[in-house]
Amino acid sequence: MPEQNRPLAASLWMIGSIVAFLAMAVAGREVSATHDTFEIMTFRSLIGFVIVCAVSLALKRHHEIQTTRLPRHIFRNALHFTGQNLWFYALAVIPLGQVFALEFTSPIWVILLAPIFLGETLTRTKLVAAALGLTGTLIVARPDFAAFDPGIAAAALAALCFAGTNIATKALTRRESIVSIMFWLTGMQLIMGLVMAGYDGHITLPTTQTLPFLILIGLAGLTAHFCLTTALSLAPASVIIPVDFLRLPLAFAIGWLLYDEQLELAVILGAALILSAIILNLRANAGAAKRAALQQI
Repeated sequence: MPEQNRPLAASLWMIGSIVAFLAMAVAGREVSATHDTFEIMTFRSLIGFVIVCAVSLALKRHHEIQTTRLPRHIFRNALHFTGQNLWFYALAVIPLGQVFALEFTSPIWVILLAPIFLGETLTRTKLVAAALGLTGTLIVARPDFAAFDPGIAAAALAALCFAGTNIATKALTRRESIVSIMFWLTGMQLIMGLVMAGYDGHITLPTTQTLPFLILIGLAGLTAHFCLTTALSLAPASVIIPVDFLRLPLAFAIGWLLYDEQLELAVILGAALILSAIILNLRANAGAAKRAALQQI
């Protein structure tokens, strides 16, 4: 099918994705005092699994669920499960702005890993973008080797896991539908969550205070990915992904308003370098795609 170009509609869907991601972050922090990250992931996956099954049955698309690539699904979901747990942990111990700034390094890791796992070309522009992004990461993280910060490390490792997840997802989408991918994502991570949350023989059940937030986490997670996928179907990535950068200043604002987190110049500078790297890479990809299209004419 020809690619659509409806930037206004796509931007609105992208804003929906941003709102959902931020809602999940706030809800995750609110329940972190009662539930550990494995319990949060268990309840999130349970809600997501029920919704995916119900929707696929209602739309009669359950036949799209395949079992031929289970090892790849296991690898992808183990990465995502690890990254998501690290992300929820980081939310509870470091400022929201730092979490999202470090999460935005995920595309930088994709630049470096895609040539190895997807056979994509590593150009000079991509190397410059990666260098800018990693420099920004060091400024945001400000590593102190004399005093290890587990929250910073968790957020940085989460970004690396998300990069691996994106690469694995891209490989899977060549052969499988979103229904199949989402079914195995929620189903496998539900099992992983139950095993990890119950390894000590105890799982804290939702309370009247945490249940609404846990439901919000489950709904927001699915909503965010649905809005993002829809946005990318309505306009090129080079048009839509920059809208996602609104997440960063909004995360700083929410941290300041709700949790009295201070805005630090170093974090803002580092975040600006990371975003500059992503914009540089997007423009390079857009230019390459345009040149390839002209050569086919």
